[in-house]
Amino acid sequence: MIQGTASNAGKSVLVAGLARSFSRRGVRVEPFKPQNMSNNAAVTADGGEIGRAQALQARAAGVPLSVHHNPVLLKPESDTGAQVIIHGKVAGNLDAHRFGERRDELLPRILESFSILEQRAELVIVEGAGSPAETNLRAGDVANMGFARAADVPVVLAGDIDRGGVIASIVGTSAVLSDEDRQQIRGTIINKFRGDVGLFLPALNTIEDHTGWPNYGVVTWSRDVALLPAEDAVDLSTQTSGGSVRIAVPMLSRIANFDDVDPLATEPEVDLVMVPPGQPLPVVDIVILPGTKSTIADLEFFRSQGWDVDLAAHVRRGGTVIGLCGGYQMLGRTVADPDGIEGPAGVVDGLGLLDVDTVLEPEKVTRQVTGTHLPSSTPISGYEIHVGRTTGPDVSRSALELRDGERCTVDGAVASNGRAWGTYVHGIFASNEFRQHVLAERGATSTHDHDAAVEAALDNWADQLERELDLDALLAIAHRRS
Repeated sequence: MIQGTASNAGKSVLVAGLARSFSRRGVRVEPFKPQNMSNNAAVTADGGEIGRAQALQARAAGVPLSVHHNPVLLKPESDTGAQVIIHGKVAGNLDAHRFGERRDELLPRILESFSILEQRAELVIVEGAGSPAETNLRAGDVANMGFARAADVPVVLAGDIDRGGVIASIVGTSAVLSDEDRQQIRGTIINKFRGDVGLFLPALNTIEDHTGWPNYGVVTWSRDVALLPAEDAVDLSTQTSGGSVRIAVPMLSRIANFDDVDPLATEPEVDLVMVPPGQPLPVVDIVILPGTKSTIADLEFFRSQGWDVDLAAHVRRGGTVIGLCGGYQMLGRTVADPDGIEGPAGVVDGLGLLDVDTVLEPEKVTRQVTGTHLPSSTPISGYEIHVGRTTGPDVSRSALELRDGERCTVDGAVASNGRAWGTYVHGIFASNEFRQHVLAERGATSTHDHDAAVEAALDNWADQLERELDLDALLAIAHRRS
């Protein structure tokens, strides 16, 4: 199990890289994260939801996505509440102060999934969440030491040297853990190192002297990791490549499935800007409204930033607007929530760029899809995660035709002036021909293969870990549960 001294210490990509490394050795590997908190979700073949980081890790290991890779997923809906997904399906909502109260309910489900993975794998690589040093949460913990001790899984603690204070963060973690939790840790990894590793070697002695934990390697900063999907919105930053096609993505307060735009970020012909709160939408060719866990709340947030005024000006200048899932709903005339799914029941005005109306409904649609982008006749694939049904005149100009066996359905809507369109399908920009069409409409030529780039990044990252970590020692500490 890879735990970290803090959030964003690189646990997700370390697990992905290790999964690729060991799977290339012929080891049957399965990734696992007991409990994840993220609005960046993936859909399994049977329609279950898991964290997208586990989807990347499964890809790295060469195994199909499974709900057992991430048995508990918490999707934040507000600063203090989240939707609870258990084994891929919605199991209610919970306030933050009550998370710990569900330990006795969640832990057996988590251990059930872990046992299933153990039966079909030679090696399960587990990702922790946040930090085990959050002792105020230890009693209700199922994500770090609560799981590690219940499943008797050896732990390696990763420290992020890039943020500074890594010696103190590792030694401090040791100092605040109970003796029983401390004994679960077998060693450390230093992550995101820049500069001369030789200068840091005395620090490794300091850490081992204070903790008794050996070091399994110092991992240097990797550009390949930047090509892999980020797990958390906190990882997002302004991304620019100096391309001729400028694209802006407003960072909504409940932004979800933000890796939809990753394929654009790696395009040589694209200059992609993630626009943070407090900044106006810049003058660009395309504005993409991303998914959101709370459409109505983010409509209010969007207007509070003045982005509605900026977006209207963008359209008047001839710019294009693309709405994805919740962003698609926001582009319509109204969004109705008669059952109070997102908050108080009612109806709010949308941005009015599409002649459609959305009604939020209790049943969530989760499925993988393939199909065709109708205006360009290019193939697409992706997945849906949404609540709501959208109807109206612009739906007659559908954006996509989707195939489910022998059955075909349509999805999305296109404005009569062609300047705005939306879809419920996530992940479509990973479809090379479709993405190339979008850029060609703006005069740019692309031959970039996104899937090939991700595979190369995973291989390069695994190559680096093989050079910088003692993989044999890491494999040696793994063991079967009794």
